[in-house]
Amino acid sequence: MPRYRRCRQPGCHAMVQLPAHYCKQHYEHEAEYLANRQRWARTHGKQYQHKYNTQTRNRNATKHDQYQFYRSSQWQRLRKQALERDYYICQYCGQPNSKTVDHIVPIEYDQQRMASIDNLATICRECHRKKTQWEQSYYGTGQGNQLKSVPEVRKIFEIKKLFSK
Repeated sequence: MPRYRRCRQPGCHAMVQLPAHYCKQHYEHEAEYLANRQRWARTHGKQYQHKYNTQTRNRNATKHDQYQFYRSSQWQRLRKQALERDYYICQYCGQPNSKTVDHIVPIEYDQQRMASIDNLATICRECHRKKTQWEQSYYGTGQGNQLKSVPEVRKIFEIKKLFSK
């Protein structure tokens, strides 16, 4: 089913099929609009990427080290081992074809277990979202939160019960 949007010409309310931005009456503006968008993206892309890398991703030495770990060949090997061990099945809900690997105990909370295959589990996107929210409230992980002194939960079925409440 095709998607539609309004013509970008001010005052024109004609509908155009995506990916076009202008109706047939104002189509002469399409090339200029696309050129302006590409020019803007070229000049602003590096600025936004730099801000994300310096302020969000690499905001401190610990986060920088974690980011570097996820880019390493060691992580790629561990991730592949975990996926093959779990047969690409989410360990929390059983959904097949899950391709995300997650640390059972977050590395922000316990960095000693960062490279341990025993601390990895295959997880689907929905369970990963729920588990991340649970980790932020239970462990105090995430930007702007303070780590709490709580016992580690290492068993997947216990974590599933806790984040499903």
